[in-house]
Amino acid sequence: MNVISIQNNIGLPKYKQIILSIEKAIEEGRLAKGDHLPSVNKVCLAFSLSRDTVLLAYEELKKRGIIYAIPGKGYYVKSIEITITQKIFLLFDELNIFKEDIYNSFLKNIGKNVQVDIFFHHFNVQVFKKLLHDSNGNYTKYIIMPTNLIDIVDTIKTLPVNDVIILDQTNPDLKIYPAVYQNHKKDIFEGLLKGKSRLSKYQKLILIFSGHREPSGMKLGFEEFCNEYDFEYEVISEFTNENITLGDLYIIPNDRDLLLVIEKGMNQNLKLGYDFGIISYNETPLKKIAANGITTISTNFEMMGKILSDMVLKGTKEQIENKSALIVRNSL
Repeated sequence: MNVISIQNNIGLPKYKQIILSIEKAIEEGRLAKGDHLPSVNKVCLAFSLSRDTVLLAYEELKKRGIIYAIPGKGYYVKSIEITITQKIFLLFDELNIFKEDIYNSFLKNIGKNVQVDIFFHHFNVQVFKKLLHDSNGNYTKYIIMPTNLIDIVDTIKTLPVNDVIILDQTNPDLKIYPAVYQNHKKDIFEGLLKGKSRLSKYQKLILIFSGHREPSGMKLGFEEFCNEYDFEYEVISEFTNENITLGDLYIIPNDRDLLLVIEKGMNQNLKLGYDFGIISYNETPLKKIAANGITTISTNFEMMGKILSDMVLKGTKEQIENKSALIVRNSL
């Protein structure tokens, strides 16, 4: 019990005194990695504390990765890196260049003494659920990108409600959680509206939309725009080896399809931006120069990472819609 010190009437909550005592014991070398901490019951009896007070202290240290629990045996020192004030679980759907932009911006703005562990669910519901189950109780914050996965809300609700932040896509079932997200229906509608004068020279607008990974709001916003402004349009699930028709404009969420359409246009000796057009989704540096410049509808991923870091550091509880823009280049 010599590693824990509790004083009365000093204006510091008892659970915080337990945390500071253990941190000091680690710092002074009185506790080392692997050492067994006093049991919850012993601390309660020694200082006349409630179990909730002691558990609150131990659970906070556990979330920060400083201690860990073995069921039936107690708590042990896991790490002597007591400077870590936040330990963050970050779950992306997949790795691509714009997710990397979010991640790098988040790391840049989150500051020092924060550990960020990144995971990927690759649009697999079982992987998603397992990662959340295995991480539960081990982090101070859980930043989750649920994408369009179904049957996952109950799994998210097993996490501490005040520690969850939703990233990129949200829905009414997740409205209790703070979020920084894209409004895909609004973004594509307003992006197309901004470029309406350029769109008018095309005969047909074609959205390549498989529906497997793309947000459903993207298709809804596209169809709403075309119907409201009387554009002929088509939604196709994939771009096959069919010929591009003069006057077609392709709206392309997936970069693999983008490459196929550009390549097909070249094989047909069609001039991009004149004989046919392209609007790609999600800005990347390569699109500034590829095919003499690809027009994009994109949110600001660096800003998304910054907003996310602010939410963690300030404890923001809002749902924040990240701004999107149409970036016009020679493909339109």
